[in-house]
Amino acid sequence: MTALDLSSPVSVVGTGTMGQGIAQVALVAGHPVRLYDAVDGRAREAADAIGARLDRLVEKDRLTGAERDAARARLTSAESLDALADCALVVEAVVERLDVKQELFRALEDVVGDDCLLATNTSSLSVTAVGGALRVPGRFVGLHFFNPAPLLPLVEVVSGFATDPASATRAYETARAWGKTPVTCADTPGFVVNRVARPFYAEALAVHELRAADPATIDAVLRESGGFRMGAFELTDLIGQDVNESVTHSVWQAFFQDVRFTPSLAQRRLVESGRLGRKSGQGWYDYRDGAERPGPHTAPPAEAPAYVVVEGDLGPAAELVGLIREAGVEVRPEDGYGAGRIVLPDGGTLCLTDGELPGSEDLVHFDLALDYRAATRIALSASEGVRPGVLSGATGLFQALGKEVSVVGDVPGMIVARTVARIIDLAFDAVARGVATPEDVDTAMRLGVNYPLGPFEWNRRLGDTWARDLLSHIHEWEPSGRCAPSLALHRHAAADAREGTPS
Repeated sequence: MTALDLSSPVSVVGTGTMGQGIAQVALVAGHPVRLYDAVDGRAREAADAIGARLDRLVEKDRLTGAERDAARARLTSAESLDALADCALVVEAVVERLDVKQELFRALEDVVGDDCLLATNTSSLSVTAVGGALRVPGRFVGLHFFNPAPLLPLVEVVSGFATDPASATRAYETARAWGKTPVTCADTPGFVVNRVARPFYAEALAVHELRAADPATIDAVLRESGGFRMGAFELTDLIGQDVNESVTHSVWQAFFQDVRFTPSLAQRRLVESGRLGRKSGQGWYDYRDGAERPGPHTAPPAEAPAYVVVEGDLGPAAELVGLIREAGVEVRPEDGYGAGRIVLPDGGTLCLTDGELPGSEDLVHFDLALDYRAATRIALSASEGVRPGVLSGATGLFQALGKEVSVVGDVPGMIVARTVARIIDLAFDAVARGVATPEDVDTAMRLGVNYPLGPFEWNRRLGDTWARDLLSHIHEWEPSGRCAPSLALHRHAAADAREGTPS
């Protein structure tokens, strides 16, 4: 099954921001496009708005004047659904209400031919439920574009329970012909991106609710150590707190209130107060004129130790050994067993967080980094009873490496590590349940939410038992089940252990 021929008319029903974006994508790809909106005059306004965006593409040398004129000639507004009768594809982008979408598609079935592909751009509703009442449900598919559709490359091609494989393939190939990067997935709450991405927000909120760090510090650690494009608090302010919470609540309800997807009370209070983020002027941060954005907690300068002893293998943090030497701090290696550690001259020790609490007065945990050489900030965590000299020595060591240091509360798994581990876990769980392939999950998370690595790429870098072990330790301290590793992750770690056993 191949992509739709460019001569085939495509229609978009619903002409808000997303509908206009999808229409522009199909139009620039070369299709005749018809816009329809139930509100009189909206389709014509949308056509004018798309025309203005085409003008801007010409100004930016992304389209020629001739290409713009040809595209405008292919774009028309429809006064009724009857005008869509000969369309080969109709994409719906109307309000996120199941009854509204079902009514629309039942009406479309009375107009279009049986070979017309029908698609919903829903991000939160079940594709199976939307298409469940159709006479020909096999030609119904989800085409979930990301906003802004003309710019973001990812499209989730979602197969409902009754979707014919041929229809999904045609939708996939059409999206690819439009210059997009499609991934296929089964109809599951949140599809791929909104399902696997929940921990990015949830763990930041959990650390904040435990009063271990403020939003500015958590965001800075996620960006400057974790390598994420934006922190969770600034990103939800950009998305809209109401929108982000609504998606979280929808996924939680759709999974029958699975504790792994539990919404945040802190975010609920923010929404109730009307602080919805950038669009309302206030969210986690204040965007009103004259407001100053708070900076992250940054430790004052401290003296670096003259030497350190490195015992055992530091695992994902092994690169630190070379960085410490480059900083002029003597490294005295020693054999060791189990997890590696860095020992300071006064006997204090530093370890990469493993999901345990520091506990000992001599122990300081440091957080995971995407790339310890490139990271500009490192988070440290210690128990309240830590000797001041130990924390000061740890701070000075990382400052000698050119890093800003944020000291956060003693939360198991800290910030980056627990976030990455939970993303890996939900990715393994999704694949085990047939939602998508590992390759498509990695593609979706990199392109859909700009993660620096896909979950399976993270897992290969960190080791096949790392996430399982860290989450198991967190679960011992927080036994709600929210951070308990999935059966899929346990199986994967066990398989890796078997493969590594000498015969």
